[in-house]
Amino acid sequence: MTTPGESFPKPPTRAPDVHDDFSSPTLRSDLWVPDYLPHWTTPERSRARYEMTGASGLRLLIEHDQLDWREEDAPLRVSNLQTGVFSGPVGSERGTHRHRPDGLQVRAETPERMLWAPASGHIDITVSASLNDGCMLAAWLVGAENLSPQHSGEICIFEIDATAIDPHETRVRCGVKAHGDDSLVTDMVEVNVPVDASRPHTWSVIWGPKGTLIGCEGVVVKRSAQAPDYPMLLMLDLFEVGPRSTAEGVYPKSAFIHSVRGWGGPVQ
Repeated sequence: MTTPGESFPKPPTRAPDVHDDFSSPTLRSDLWVPDYLPHWTTPERSRARYEMTGASGLRLLIEHDQLDWREEDAPLRVSNLQTGVFSGPVGSERGTHRHRPDGLQVRAETPERMLWAPASGHIDITVSASLNDGCMLAAWLVGAENLSPQHSGEICIFEIDATAIDPHETRVRCGVKAHGDDSLVTDMVEVNVPVDASRPHTWSVIWGPKGTLIGCEGVVVKRSAQAPDYPMLLMLDLFEVGPRSTAEGVYPKSAFIHSVRGWGGPVQ
């Protein structure tokens, strides 16, 4: 339960373990995998579309010729950054974020890369969500599953649909999803936050032995007594769900990731 207007805890005073404002001309390969769960599909379908804009950060794109993530999931296109990846061999069911029980088998074996996978910590993410039809911007922490398929829980920091944004407030989904982790219970909420999410704003999460805390612009919006206690990967995603737009000039659809700061380890 949250208290209205409760202040979100300040970040640790030490320097962050990771900090990216995306001001470099190229994406950091030591931190980001620019593919959406590539092991469940094929490279041309998982690969992110994006551009480095300099001072404005990274612009995630959905382009008109972008393929559906999987043919079976059409219509669904996505551009994603994630801080690691893991899969078993082709044909197996082992891999990061096997988020549903039907039909996910490894199609592209992906060597394990744990670029940043803390089991607890504090993260601040500054974004501008998309106003384009059919789009959703999301940030998730998902169990890496490299140590066990039971390590599959998720902290949904935010899911923001374009249709849920107006100039004065935005309707957002956030919370904890159990997926295949039977030690967790799914605990998701929809909340109104008093921001225009199409403009730069900051989301924060703390997770660890005391549970999970999610905040927006320095105010707590969701508290849960649960928290996964195994390596978690950060995923930043722009989705387009539904048929492609036919109006001329609609594409690319886009959202911005302005900065990410993260501290691993106990911070509560």
